[in-house]
Amino acid sequence: LKATRYEVTDRVARLTLHRPERRNAWTGRMHLEYRWAMTEAEADPDVRVVVVRGAGDSFCVGADARALEGHAERGAYDDGLRGAEPPMPPVERPFAADFAFQLGMRTPVVAEVNGAAAGVGLAVACFADIRFAAAGAKLTAAAPKLGLPAEYGLSWLLPRLVGAGRAADWLLSGRVFLAEEAASVGLFSEVVPSEALGPVVAERARTLAHHVSPASVSVTKQQLWGELLAGDPASSVRRSVELLREMTQGADFAEGTRALAEKRPPAF
Repeated sequence: LKATRYEVTDRVARLTLHRPERRNAWTGRMHLEYRWAMTEAEADPDVRVVVVRGAGDSFCVGADARALEGHAERGAYDDGLRGAEPPMPPVERPFAADFAFQLGMRTPVVAEVNGAAAGVGLAVACFADIRFAAAGAKLTAAAPKLGLPAEYGLSWLLPRLVGAGRAADWLLSGRVFLAEEAASVGLFSEVVPSEALGPVVAERARTLAHHVSPASVSVTKQQLWGELLAGDPASSVRRSVELLREMTQGADFAEGTRALAEKRPPAF
């Protein structure tokens, strides 16, 4: 790995965007490694949660400016991979694209936005299931100021996360906004001082890794994002009843009920 770091410790996979000298600017190489690491995490039965973060004091400032200059000179996009096809976790068709595949994974993805997130960096964070940010972190869609469209499905996702009005403001203006504003409309679960961000995310990851049922998390992710795509209230209720009947026969339910009766944490 050259542009990222990947490690698994105590059921938590940590995927770090690692070009701190360029504020973790996105490149074709980083794209390849990012998808490889996500595919590894999804295939590893020991991984219960993936945490995505940036090295240094930035999350990801978007596409590398030098690469953008090259694209403009050539009059075409060049990812520099020379035909190498990045892997992708096996997900259902509606999620099978960048970075939508994160929503289709069985494994929850947590974004630790430790600093500036722009363009593709914002998309990476938005397609996480849960997001936390450092106080004062600067965010921007960036695309309007580069003569580009809304990137990587943000035009579909942001209205569903923060409402159409705020999404239009951010996507059409390309203005810089702070993590605090984003949290006020629901984009972040919590905004904390930068020195506290790592411990806060680590504690949330530990909860997902050790104190909730992996079967429940996987199925609930399917319900959450699948029903957002094509659901209605009655179908959601009927499907939840079907899943309830199925999962009450499972090992996780048996352990959860034993733990509740014995007044101890469950051991999934």
